[in-house]
Amino acid sequence: MTLQLRTYAFIDRMQPQAAAHVAATCQGDVPVAGMSELYIEVAPGNEIFRCADIALKAADVRPALQVVEREFGLLEIHSRSQAEVFAAGQAVLEHLQLKETDRVKPKVASAMFVTNVNPYQAQLINKWRKGNLLIAGRSLYVLEVSPAAYVTLAANEAEKAAEISIVEVRALGRFGRLFISGTESDVQAAAGACTKVLDEMAGRE
Repeated sequence: MTLQLRTYAFIDRMQPQAAAHVAATCQGDVPVAGMSELYIEVAPGNEIFRCADIALKAADVRPALQVVEREFGLLEIHSRSQAEVFAAGQAVLEHLQLKETDRVKPKVASAMFVTNVNPYQAQLINKWRKGNLLIAGRSLYVLEVSPAAYVTLAANEAEKAAEISIVEVRALGRFGRLFISGTESDVQAAAGACTKVLDEMAGRE
């Protein structure tokens, strides 16, 4: 299988909810708000173990996630220093003999906006969410992106842009999904921020 850099997503400053969601769901070191982080996803999946080894030896970073799911491998690293995260990422790219722009460009597979969420639908979503509770009557935005890990960047940008609640972030698999809620105007503003940051990322089609 040809080596593929599916995701290379740098987050300059983790927002409080985004950081808390990673901390609540990760297997490794927990990040906190204000840290920088980097998501790297590759195929074949087993290559992520070498990527993690190189990143951790190259700079003072810590891993929250190292996961292989079917054909893809995902790594998250973070640090209080943007420079350290950048150095770790560059070391991985040099090992792969690739550039940041060799990553797959994110594509929005679908986007769903629901106003005045019904109480029963809110309760169903609350059964499996790992973030904030979805409150009935609020607006809900569900974003589906490929490759999956880019939803983490979208979630962080959404929180920067508006007073929203992060309900769930699913960054594993073929498609990633982000669930956010809030007032209709705030959710619309956050949705716009998600789309903008993904559209502006350079990469292979």
